[in-house]
Amino acid sequence: MQAPFSPSDIWLILTKIPEGKVVTYGQLANMAGAPGYARVVGNIMKQLPSGSGLPWHRVINSKGQISFPVTSAKYQQQQSLLESEGITFLNGKVNLKLHQWSGD
Repeated sequence: MQAPFSPSDIWLILTKIPEGKVVTYGQLANMAGAPGYARVVGNIMKQLPSGSGLPWHRVINSKGQISFPVTSAKYQQQQSLLESEGITFLNGKVNLKLHQWSGD
């Protein structure tokens, strides 16, 4: 599926997510003007340049969960980064009503 946006469009939005807030993959697609392209956003996130400094950890799935396997080092890293910003987890989920960024 060819996205109507480029990786740099997603990365630009990513720079705007404030500390202590999260967005979903689908939300990033919507913000880029392409509802329904959440999977494409996920693939773009996998291509994030190493050492970019972009807050990749602030992107989670629509269930409020981290998408990496729970036992993986990347899961632990993402959870640790989010918790260091004050984001709380309950039963492995982020309370989206409390921590989701609206894009304002």
